[in-house]
Amino acid sequence: MENASHNSFNKFMIIWLGQLISSIGSGLTAFALAVFVYDLSGTATSVSIVTLCAFLPAVLLAPVGGVFADRFDRRLMMILGDLFSAFGLVFILLVMFSGSVSLWQIYLGVAISSVFVALMEPAYKATVTDLLDEEQYAKASGLVQLAGSAKYLVSPILAAFLLTITDIKAILSIDIGTFFITVLAVLWVRRTIKATAQSAAAEHNFMREMKEGLRTIVSKRGVIVLITLISMVTFFIGILQTLLTPMVLNIASTSVLGTIMTLSSLGLLVGSLVIGVASIKKHYTSMISLGLAVSGLFFALMGVSTNTVIITVTGFLFFLALPFVNTGADVLIRQNIPDDRQGRVWGLIGIISQLGYILAYSISGLLADHVFTPLLMPDGALAGSVGRLIGTGASRGIGFMFMISGLFVIILAGFIYNSRATRKLEHVETIA
Repeated sequence: MENASHNSFNKFMIIWLGQLISSIGSGLTAFALAVFVYDLSGTATSVSIVTLCAFLPAVLLAPVGGVFADRFDRRLMMILGDLFSAFGLVFILLVMFSGSVSLWQIYLGVAISSVFVALMEPAYKATVTDLLDEEQYAKASGLVQLAGSAKYLVSPILAAFLLTITDIKAILSIDIGTFFITVLAVLWVRRTIKATAQSAAAEHNFMREMKEGLRTIVSKRGVIVLITLISMVTFFIGILQTLLTPMVLNIASTSVLGTIMTLSSLGLLVGSLVIGVASIKKHYTSMISLGLAVSGLFFALMGVSTNTVIITVTGFLFFLALPFVNTGADVLIRQNIPDDRQGRVWGLIGIISQLGYILAYSISGLLADHVFTPLLMPDGALAGSVGRLIGTGASRGIGFMFMISGLFVIILAGFIYNSRATRKLEHVETIA
C-alpha cells in the first residue's frame, strides 16, 4: 500500500514538474508581452488590455472547465488545454514573423490562449485528488502553489535577462515549447493509469447548490464584509500588476523592471513562511487590519519616489503584508461556513474576488493615460502642488495613483478593525 502511494506521488510530481516549467514559460510571455506592447503603443491602456485578455476568459470559463473535468478524463483535458492554448501564442508569433503586428492581433492571441487555460486548470487541480491520498493533499497543495507563483518569482528577472540577449519571438517560442513538455509529462502519466470516468449519477443541481452557497454567505454579515474586502484587495493588486510596468519603464530599463518585480514578489513567499512558522490561532481581525495598514502604507510609498531601490523595497513590504490579510480572512470564513457547503461557498468567493482584478485591468490603464498622467506632466494641473512633492513626468501620474490607492487601503484597514460584524466571526466555534 505504501509503495502504491509512493508511486502515485511520483506520478503527481511528473505532472507538477511539467506545470512548473509551463508556469515559468507563461510568466516569461506575460512579462515580455507587457514590455513589447508598452514599447509599441506607449500607453498603459494597452498593457491593461493585454492583462485583461489573459485573465477574463479564464475566469468566465472556469466553471465550464470544472464541469468538463468532472465529466471527462482529466488527463485528456489537460493535454487538450495545453495544446490549444499554445495556438494563441503561435498566432502571435506568426504575426510577428510576418513583419507587421497590430495590438488587436496580440489581444486576440492572448485571449485564445486564455480560453483553453480555463479548460486545463480545473482538470490539473482535480488530478491531485485522483492521484494522491488524503495525507498527501497538504504537501501537494503547497507544491501546486509554488508552481503557480513561479511566474512571479522566477519569470520576470529571467525574461528581462533574455530580452537583453534575444527578442520577444524567442521568448514566445520558449513558452510554446514548455506547453509540449507539459503535454509529454501528462501523456506519460496517463499511459500508466486508468482513465478517469466521471459518473453522471454524481451530478448535482448546479443552480440549486449555487443558491444555497449564496444564502450561506448572505446569512453572515461578517462573511459579506470579508468577501468585499478580498475583492477590494484584488482590485488594488490589479492596479499594481497593470501599472508597475509602464511606471518603471519610464524611469529605468527592462532588466531593472524584471528585478523589481521578482524581488517584490518574494514578499509573498516570505510572508507565507512567517505565517507557517508563527502558527497564529487568534486575533484574526486585528491581523487583517494590521496587514492592510502596512500594505497600504508601502503601496503609497511605492508611488512617492522614482528611486528604483525604494520602489523595490516598498514593493517587497507591500507583498509581505498580504499573506496575513489573506490568511486571516480565509480562517474566519472557514470557521463560519458548514463543512458540507465549503466547496460551493469558496467557488462563489473565487468568482466574486476576481471581480476586483477585472475592474482594475479594465480601468487602471485608462485612468493612468487620460487622467493622472496629464495631471502630473510638467504643464499639468497638479504640477505646482502634488508635483512639487513627487515630481512631474510620465511616471508620476501612476505614482500618484499608487499613493491614492495606498490611502484607500489604509482607510479599509480602519473600517475592518472597527467592524463588529467581522469581530463576531472570531467568537464562533468551527462549524461541522
